[in-house]
Amino acid sequence: MSNSHDTNRLAVGTAGSYSRADVVETALNILDEFGLADLSMRRLAGVLDVQPSALYWHVPNKQTLLALVADQIIDRAAVVNPDDFVKAGSLDWKARTLAEATAIRDGLLAFRDGAEVVSSTLALGLGAGEALARIRAGIDGICPDAEVARVAAESILFLVLGQVWHEQQRMQADSLGVVAPAVGATPEDAQLANEDEVQRIDSFEFGIQLILDGLEKKLAATR
Repeated sequence: MSNSHDTNRLAVGTAGSYSRADVVETALNILDEFGLADLSMRRLAGVLDVQPSALYWHVPNKQTLLALVADQIIDRAAVVNPDDFVKAGSLDWKARTLAEATAIRDGLLAFRDGAEVVSSTLALGLGAGEALARIRAGIDGICPDAEVARVAAESILFLVLGQVWHEQQRMQADSLGVVAPAVGATPEDAQLANEDEVQRIDSFEFGIQLILDGLEKKLAATR
């Protein structure tokens, strides 16, 4: 475990004059370095070299801090330009929605335990709403029923969060050398699983396309 001197490099801002943005950025750095389990208010205060009570000038509690961290994770996901998906004067809404989902997936993977932080924040209704808004942006333009659009976007977002959470758990277990082979798996199966990143991406895209194709058929049936 790193000592306080080692973790000082994670701090953002000037000692004694931290802003809320500095606190959140430092928390994000700790998350990425050590994981969600080790992101505590005490550890954050230690890295910033302040008393834990000083943090509450900026954030009222840890859940609010995690919500702000979740917002940053989503905000840093690559921006998708809708104009890139306009063909013959009409928007390819399925391609745009897949691009948004992929950008959010990559954004979550960019930070250790990113999916868990965002998922828990969404579950509590505290933040990360931009993730749902981005996925829904392409759907709203072709779906007149707001409730159907919401459910479709949530289904896609839950797929994104679930798959990334699984990937990140697997990566963490791999790094610790504690991954057990699947029941009934052969050595060849294990080798393929470790090497097949392309297949995981294809599986992700296939799942998103299934939802989008189902939505398209539902909309066609109601016209």
